[in-house]
Amino acid sequence: MIVKTFVCGTLIRRTLAVIITYLYPMPITTTIITGATSGIGEETALALAKKDHALYLLVRNTEKGGQLKKRLVAETGNTHIFVVQCDLADMRSVHQAANELKAKLFAVNVLINNAGGIFNERELTKDGFEMTFAVNHLGHFLLTTSLMPLLEKGHARIINLSSDAHKFGKPMFDDLQAEQGYSSIKAYGMAKLFNIYFTKSLAEKYADKGITAFALHPGVVNTGFGAGTSGFVKFILWLGRPFMITAEKGAQTPVYLATAPKLDKQSGQYFVKKKPAKSGPLANDTEARNRLWKISEELISPFC
Repeated sequence: MIVKTFVCGTLIRRTLAVIITYLYPMPITTTIITGATSGIGEETALALAKKDHALYLLVRNTEKGGQLKKRLVAETGNTHIFVVQCDLADMRSVHQAANELKAKLFAVNVLINNAGGIFNERELTKDGFEMTFAVNHLGHFLLTTSLMPLLEKGHARIINLSSDAHKFGKPMFDDLQAEQGYSSIKAYGMAKLFNIYFTKSLAEKYADKGITAFALHPGVVNTGFGAGTSGFVKFILWLGRPFMITAEKGAQTPVYLATAPKLDKQSGQYFVKKKPAKSGPLANDTEARNRLWKISEELISPFC
């Protein structure tokens, strides 16, 4: 009698669990990643696809994005993979991508601003912005602020890929477009510093909305990053190549920040190897980051 009661009770509990799961499925984590078709972004997408995130891959090249989607579905069985065209060097493209996402989604839980680049020579985007500044900072600023209604509904984590290169960057507010002389290292260092400014400002401005923000250094990763460089920068990259880590290892910190529980108290911090780390002294300049926010708002206003 006791055995029959136990078996019967077990079956009832299992049946109820199936019914509840069917009627009230666990919410899928909706994650947006920029620059997902190669390197750290690709490995981050793969790791999160394995964790059943619904992934929106924001890519410049939709053909490559489609190929990545097929790979992720084949390797993980996760069919919640979507490709959205977004060129971070083109503010109208960013605005269009944000509108497409707002039309499709109710909420976003994770936004990973992964895309970036270093450019050997000074280039201007079609909007007149210096390429390093646009791709590494301004495009992500426009994307993030445009998606804020979705991010607020999802109590999102915003993850910005910075770099230890921020430590030799300076905020050159009087020459953001490098009209007075261009150095790829200085431009990149400044952009990575701006990633930290942006992170700290997001954490401060949107804490009461349930949003958290994190910056990180992924490590010195052996990817195609900096492939178009030459001269001293190319030499430094070549010299350090034997000591570089894989893209898979480089993705560990962004994946950790996207999935680890109880990180709210560390919002606004800079992470290295999945732990809070000390950023450069200029990264704590509150006046500079407030100035960056105001300037960024002014620069993107024609595209909002």
